[in-house]
Amino acid sequence: MMKRYGLLILMTALVPTGCSSQAETERPPNIVIILADDLGYGDISPYDGWVETPNLDRMAREGLRFTSFYASGPVCSPTRAGLLTGRYQQRAGIPGVVYAAPERNRHHGLHHHEVTFAERLREVGYATGIFGKWHLGYEPHFNPIHHGFDQFRGYVSGNVDYFAHVDGVGFYDWWDGDRLVNEHGYVTHLITRHAVDFIEQHQDQPFLLYLPHEAPHYPFQGPNDEPFRLIGKRVAEKRDSVQVRRAYREMVQELDAGVGAVLDALERMDLAENTLVFFFSDNGAMGYGSNGALRGHKGSLWEGGIRVPALAWWPGHIAPGSTTDQPVISLDLMPTMLAMAGASLPEGHRLDGADLWAVLFAQQPLRPRTLFWQYNEQAAAREGSWKLARDVGNQPGLALYDLAGDLGEKQNLAGEHPARVQTMLAALEAWQAGVTSGATVQPER
Repeated sequence: MMKRYGLLILMTALVPTGCSSQAETERPPNIVIILADDLGYGDISPYDGWVETPNLDRMAREGLRFTSFYASGPVCSPTRAGLLTGRYQQRAGIPGVVYAAPERNRHHGLHHHEVTFAERLREVGYATGIFGKWHLGYEPHFNPIHHGFDQFRGYVSGNVDYFAHVDGVGFYDWWDGDRLVNEHGYVTHLITRHAVDFIEQHQDQPFLLYLPHEAPHYPFQGPNDEPFRLIGKRVAEKRDSVQVRRAYREMVQELDAGVGAVLDALERMDLAENTLVFFFSDNGAMGYGSNGALRGHKGSLWEGGIRVPALAWWPGHIAPGSTTDQPVISLDLMPTMLAMAGASLPEGHRLDGADLWAVLFAQQPLRPRTLFWQYNEQAAAREGSWKLARDVGNQPGLALYDLAGDLGEKQNLAGEHPARVQTMLAALEAWQAGVTSGATVQPER
């Protein structure tokens, strides 16, 4: 697998590319992962959404657009645990949200023995940085700098006031590494500024840049709004639907501007042709956003909760203006990154995702596989165009959908295909047993 990436890099090195030196093009590629928060399938213009996003349009125009890309969970923490480890989040003991409230599970997090892509890439010489949202543990020992990241600037909660940097239960939450720091500014702008600084500082070595944005997650605050959360107090957001809709649009637009600033920085430093940029959302939109024609929203295992916008950009490597309907999941990014970087895993360690070489660079399908989801009592599986749903949303029992002709999951075909239902149900139950056996146990209070 790594030979294919090596050949790709070598071929680039043999072709003149403007001002890029041969040393730059022969080195392992840089990797930038940009993660939106609660962005829906129907929110942005590459998916015919209601918010104009010219920089994401550019990524789609110059790169690859996924129409069947899935988050591994329908809410924040699980998807992030799966992304960082390349394994279903249930194995890490993070099947649901890690909440900020001390009376809930604030003491949970991503444990030190979990293997992350940042750790493996740093071992092969990558500079590693994360700027933005962590949401995989509040205690200092869960901090990103203990999971392979050289630099961290951002917040560990699920959300903060975009200006005051206070979380939903009144804790100030803005960190430089494992130290709380005071830094003024709108969260989206700060993430972008630190990202560009990181690229400038590390342009002469391979780097991994992970940008988990807050936008457009609540609180709904555009760049010209005011802070409203206070340290030591739990403050509920009070805004009408018109105000929220306006702020939501502005938040998406600022996110898009941040994407543009990163792309521009890569081009300005002659790094674009040696950098993969991958953009996606951690789950579907809530009610104020749009999931387009998909059923459901964040928190559900309907398509609207887990199928998300995703774009891949790598000039000179990914065919411009291409589209794929290949079912892909966020777990696939870690094995893809490790193969690109020539990084290995500890002996005996196995990932749940697949290397996306065929999809990204050859426009060919992956080997057939079944994808699985579990959240609270809901469970689902996708095999080819078929999706099995069990107790999803407010619909109890089993349902079967052919997504090829029923994207909105309106026609339950379980009664017409009982054998397929039983086969997929057996696979789902076997998967559930597998991911819970030996899973990381979170600490008691």
